[in-house]
Amino acid sequence: MKLTKIFVAAAAVTALTAGTAAAQSTLENVKSKGQLQCGVSTGLAGFSQANDQGEWEGFDVDYCRAVAAAIFGDPMKVAFTPTTAKERFTALQSGEIDILSRNTTWTLTRDVQLGFEFLGVSYYDGQGFMIRKDMGIDSAKQLDGASVCIQTGTTTELNLADYFRTNDMSFEPVTVDTSDQAREAYEAGRCDVYTTDASGLAAQRSSMADPSAHKILPEIISKEPLGPLVRHGDANWGDIGRWVLNAMITAEELGVNSGNVDDLKENAENPEVRRLLGTEGEMGAQLGLPNDFAYNVIKQVGNYAEVFERNIGVETPLGLERGLNAQWKDGGILYSPPYR
Repeated sequence: MKLTKIFVAAAAVTALTAGTAAAQSTLENVKSKGQLQCGVSTGLAGFSQANDQGEWEGFDVDYCRAVAAAIFGDPMKVAFTPTTAKERFTALQSGEIDILSRNTTWTLTRDVQLGFEFLGVSYYDGQGFMIRKDMGIDSAKQLDGASVCIQTGTTTELNLADYFRTNDMSFEPVTVDTSDQAREAYEAGRCDVYTTDASGLAAQRSSMADPSAHKILPEIISKEPLGPLVRHGDANWGDIGRWVLNAMITAEELGVNSGNVDDLKENAENPEVRRLLGTEGEMGAQLGLPNDFAYNVIKQVGNYAEVFERNIGVETPLGLERGLNAQWKDGGILYSPPYR
């Protein structure tokens, strides 16, 4: 009898705990606030930056707008919290933000020891070096003894030390807190070299007084899979963020974009397109979202290609080619699991 009572009591506690956890899920908290709280950078051209009207825009910003579109059917129901490289993880761990979309590299330590869940790779990148053209240098292996501007709290610091040590070279670090501070220090001549992800170098060069006076060296010294992340402990919230990103990638692969999505929602015969747009199956319901959540994402924000080309593609000041970020069928490695 005593054992029975213990088991019943334990079951009751478990049920109560589960009910409390469910009531406090991230999705429900976001809905109760009426907006998503998204962590972004303090300002990086093409990725996350406030425009002249104070509105945030960019590649990383559009991902958060896509999540808001999936939840609320409105991409504007999101507030942005600018974070430095050092502050970003604390902001996520503390619950100040619901999701971090800020040129952040997926590593084992961040995924496991820091207690985060990366939702996929939104941009495949690698660390590079930028110098003034008048230095007359063509290779990173000519940088022995150079002073290097670098952000603290990043994988870039560790990669830089490894690269110079491997090549038996020395360097003088000039550390700063933000990417804008790094650019300003580099432009002011406080360092010879600026190092960060190659996409970040392109972004910062586009903001310089004379972009043509600077060049990015050919060496890429690391793998930097960048993507959004959330806290461990809420699997459903992680699933939502992951499948919003996958919806944008899948839409491009299937030829679904903001211009034709209405027609395809009504007339598509392709089963995967129908599942993606919510006219067949229960994909959204499995996530606790409307079945047409991906339709809202594509209609209101765009597919992966639209977001890429609008913010950082070849027709923008950054001028980035798709490269590794092309679809797998087009020579890149961008790939989404099936929508089924």
